[in-house]
Amino acid sequence: MAIRIKSRGNESAEQLMRRFKKLCEKEGLTKDIRKKEYYEKPSERKNRLKRKAAPRRP
Repeated sequence: MAIRIKSRGNESAEQLMRRFKKLCEKEGLTKDIRKKEYYEKPSERKNRLKRKAAPRRP
């Protein structure tokens, strides 16, 4: 997937980067990158999902 951003008129580089970051977050790329940053063993993933699904006690 390629994200293309074209600058608008007199848009500064900071504004352009802000729009790019918002678009990346909207597409879910930041979550995906963080998730793939470290390898997670299948057993660890299963345990994490079990903990997440477990009902919480007050």
